Amino acid sequence: MGGKRGARGIRSRVSRAPLVSHALSRAREVFDIEIEGLRRTRASLGPSFVAAVGAILTAVRSGGMVVVTGVGKSLHVAEKMSGILSSTGTRSFVLNPVQAMHGDLGSVSGNDILIALSFSGESEEILRLIPAVRRHGLKVISMTGSGESALAALSDVHVAIPCGSEACPFGMAPTNSTTATMAMGDALAMALLDAQKFDVSDYALNHPAGAIGKALLLSVGDVMRTGDRLAKVGPSATVMEALMAMTAAQGGSAVVVGGRGRLLGIFTDGDFRRLVSAGKGSDDSSMLLAAPVSRHMTEKPVFVRADEPAADLVKVFESRQIDDLPVCDAKGRVVGLVDIQDLPKMKVI
Repeated sequence: MGGKRGARGIRSRVSRAPLVSHALSRAREVFDIEIEGLRRTRASLGPSFVAAVGAILTAVRSGGMVVVTGVGKSLHVAEKMSGILSSTGTRSFVLNPVQAMHGDLGSVSGNDILIALSFSGESEEILRLIPAVRRHGLKVISMTGSGESALAALSDVHVAIPCGSEACPFGMAPTNSTTATMAMGDALAMALLDAQKFDVSDYALNHPAGAIGKALLLSVGDVMRTGDRLAKVGPSATVMEALMAMTAAQGGSAVVVGGRGRLLGIFTDGDFRRLVSAGKGSDDSSMLLAAPVSRHMTEKPVFVRADEPAADLVKVFESRQIDDLPVCDAKGRVVGLVDIQDLPKMKVI
């Protein structure tokens, strides 16, 4: 019995080999088709794209929104396009063309602008929608595969998506066309972001939840250690006293402060290890512990301000190759400490 099962297992592995080879070959072919489609679409960028950006800016500056529509897979692309526009400063919503003709047209206003997606440019639902939205005063931007389509002819601005054939062997399933159209939507959103001077603080306001929002909205003051969690000693304190302060605060460093709490230096567990390593062979380890911490601290360490974005801390830690950052006020007085180990817990990294 065992021999037969083994034989079937071998035959199964042999029969899978051509399948795996074909699957990988087909997958790479799809990637190649879509990469080429993106190249062709990128090469087509020109005056029509600029006109689309200008038309959208005119609409949104007059209080309008970008209405994006499509049918079938194009409606899914419309949802993604509208989402990226909304999250990057251009107010937008999706309009289902079928529902629009049964009452949802009441959601549009004359200041809005419509982006209509249809690779063929001949989708009946979209073509029926265009005269209806025009009666509401909307201008129309279309994105189709050909400028000779009916939808292109009905539009104020036509942006071509000349990506070529679909990756589907039947030339029917939207693959290459949806990828290229989504990329065009991304390009449009980023161009509008720049034109409207939408910055990271604006982005944070639109993303209050989750890791992205936390990382952007939190300041250094929100993540720094204070009070009992901040190990702070004077320059005359001994190494032992600094270690005891670090242990009490459950941290890996102690800030050394002078008059009025101004930052003089920082003493870390790494400094202590180096101190012990340098003193190997000494018969009196108590001398090391009794030494003034100011003799072994890092003087004038880099520090940050409490009102700086917490997201910027990662760059400082990485560029300086340190694990602890004192936080000072405008007069150089220590108000806290950031330990790199706290950042994951605060969802900053």
